[in-house]
Amino acid sequence: MKCPFCSFEDSKVIDSRPADDKIRRRRECIKCGGRFTTYEMIEVPLLMVEKRSGGFEQFDKQKLIKGIFTAIKKRPVTKTQVEEIAGYVENYCADHLKTVIRSEEIGNIVLDRLRDIDPISYIRFASVYKDFTDIASFVAAISEFDDKKDGGTD
Repeated sequence: MKCPFCSFEDSKVIDSRPADDKIRRRRECIKCGGRFTTYEMIEVPLLMVEKRSGGFEQFDKQKLIKGIFTAIKKRPVTKTQVEEIAGYVENYCADHLKTVIRSEEIGNIVLDRLRDIDPISYIRFASVYKDFTDIASFVAAISEFDDKKDGGTD
């Protein structure tokens, strides 16, 4: 680690502690004695999303959070719950060593999570994700929600 004061390439760690999703390290330059802070974080491999059109784009956690927030507007779903859903998608991909995920798969993961949190948010998200074009689509989604909630029995 280069010293920001004298550019010497060696320093010692004085203190280390977790900070958010990073590790904060307080360092001291061996040459000039200058102290500075660095942050260490895990490098996440590039995750690409395969769109319905066949194109690809880089996974954007903030875009996913924004989409979920649209569905939960004025509903009893917290910001923390939304961030946990988006984090779950990222962790799912990392745990399964995925570098490409289909947008449909992301949508299904979000729907599974929203189903357990709030039925109205679930239907709202499904209406955009599944591109509802008529009332029958809404009725089918509500029926599907009820079936899955009841364990698939009639």
